[in-house]
Amino acid sequence: MKSESQVIVRPARNVRGSVQLPGDKSISHRYGMLSGIAEGPSRIENYSTGADCASTLACMRSLGVTWERKENSVIEVQGRGLSLSAPTTALDCGNSGSTMRMLSGIVAGQKFTSEMIGDDSLSGRPMERVIKPLSAMGAQIASQQGKPPLLITGGSLTAIDYKMPVASAQVKSCLLFAGLFAEGETRIEESLRTRDHGEVALRAFGVQLESKSAGQGTAVRIRGGQRLRGMEARIPGDLSSAAFFLCAAALFPGSQLTIPNLLMNPTRARLLDILMQMGLHISVTQLEEIHGEMVGTLQVEGAKLKGATIAGGDSAALIDEIPVLAAIAPYTDQGLEVRDAKELRVKESDRIATMAKNLRLMGAQVDEHDDGLTIPGGQRLYGTEIDSFGDHRIAMALAVAALRAQGETIIHGSEAAAISFPAFFPTLEEVTQR
Repeated sequence: MKSESQVIVRPARNVRGSVQLPGDKSISHRYGMLSGIAEGPSRIENYSTGADCASTLACMRSLGVTWERKENSVIEVQGRGLSLSAPTTALDCGNSGSTMRMLSGIVAGQKFTSEMIGDDSLSGRPMERVIKPLSAMGAQIASQQGKPPLLITGGSLTAIDYKMPVASAQVKSCLLFAGLFAEGETRIEESLRTRDHGEVALRAFGVQLESKSAGQGTAVRIRGGQRLRGMEARIPGDLSSAAFFLCAAALFPGSQLTIPNLLMNPTRARLLDILMQMGLHISVTQLEEIHGEMVGTLQVEGAKLKGATIAGGDSAALIDEIPVLAAIAPYTDQGLEVRDAKELRVKESDRIATMAKNLRLMGAQVDEHDDGLTIPGGQRLYGTEIDSFGDHRIAMALAVAALRAQGETIIHGSEAAAISFPAFFPTLEEVTQR
């Protein structure tokens, strides 16, 4: 079924200009939650404009946290400390798996019952990965066979030593947050290193924790009962949103793009390594550390693109960026091979299937695997009617693919981009030359 909302993307001849991106989603979620359980006020600049991060703030308000949205994406939050108020209605997480998974760690530590719900897409996504460890810590959680809605009765939590079976920064943050409310020291071990925004954010709010390398992953320890302090912060630009503009620039040799104030966290910067290996020229200037996160300005110049293989730890590190890398793969010389990315099948859509289907509609040859895709290079794509399947990253990735297609491309369900980047299409248009 086609959505009522659609956008037409016309072929481009170049990408040039400067892009100011909204605040990073991953950091916005965590700051939105932690400022609510901190003591005293917090002022957060450049909070994400996406609907997912608005869901986090709405849930915090339902838990008794007072906040105001000011001009220029500034959020002022009055923290309540570790004790929140019992919600009078269900905590509506909308489309945001990040909200449901991470916030469940906080409500599991409260002495009341919370119901967490979401839209149709979120209601089909796996939550057993947080249910099992939170239950082991002492929370009582009812679900629909491991899927939302979740009914969480919190209270006295006990620290656990937990080895994560799934590489997930959301699950790690959930358990670190729950560890704040637990008696004793919680230890979380991951076999593959994932984003460390939860650890960095906790430290920014005054929490002490220990993080050590453990093979290819990390082991993190947090002691319960610590208090958080409110703070003032500016969230850097979203690197996952930057991926779409970087890949758009990569399509055109000689393109020139500047992205200021961009998050440069090492656990996220693998995307830049891959794009440079493929041939995109990227330089970083004005690098500085702000509240534990690295921030810099990117200068980008397009060149002829080689291919790439993404597997193992890279698949976990690039899980959000794989759709847009797939979108440019047909235009590269050697194409793209993606393996070990089965997690893509349980995102807002089955991103392996939706990218394969849409690229085929545009004329591409795509081989779909259980855990990834093989997309040969040297292909020519054609404008046609395609569908986002209600997935923001699919809508934006297809817009990038359409810039080099022959003829106009109609993307149905384009409104899905508002989940993470409401101004995506006009921003892309600003830097596109025809």
